[in-house]
Amino acid sequence: MTVPQQISPTEASQDGLEALLDATLGSAYSFALGLTWNEADAEDLLQEAALRACRSFHQFETGTNFRAWFFKILANCHKNHLRYDRRRGTSVSIDDTAPLHLYTRSAEAGLHDIESDPAAAFVARMGRDQIMQALHGLPDAYRTVALLYFAEDFSYLEISEVLGTPIGTVRSRLHRARRMLQKTLWDMAVGYGLVPSESDS
Repeated sequence: MTVPQQISPTEASQDGLEALLDATLGSAYSFALGLTWNEADAEDLLQEAALRACRSFHQFETGTNFRAWFFKILANCHKNHLRYDRRRGTSVSIDDTAPLHLYTRSAEAGLHDIESDPAAAFVARMGRDQIMQALHGLPDAYRTVALLYFAEDFSYLEISEVLGTPIGTVRSRLHRARRMLQKTLWDMAVGYGLVPSESDS
């Protein structure tokens, strides 16, 4: 008769963590890369977050949103790094950016005449790397919210939980991030020749 191997609660807990991490690490790496814009830094950030998750997994409530829980750890690790490393993306001002900047500029470029949804068609012309580059140019607080919303499909409530920020603040930051992104994406599209510049008109 074979005696069943005893599995300690700690081993069972670690097995559970590994399964949850396996399903989460892909999108978590994309988020880390969007925050750092550097593969080595993203890997270091992810490794640190995984280590912290391992140490505090006993605090995770089974049945709740593991992805949001892990992304919160990841965001906190990044925030801690920023306290020591003050590098930022290029600051983008919204002072001279109209709320419907992309809509207005795409109309001026004649895109409304050939596209049923010019804004969506415009964004479709941009590659993922170009969009991520535009996101990286946002100030950190806005970049984090925008990445979670646009790249990771988190809801306002999930972003609020990940960042420990009120939903009203999430909405406000996302609104400002959208305005900054519109101007940045348009300027990039002109630079890449994806849309005509004013001098071509």
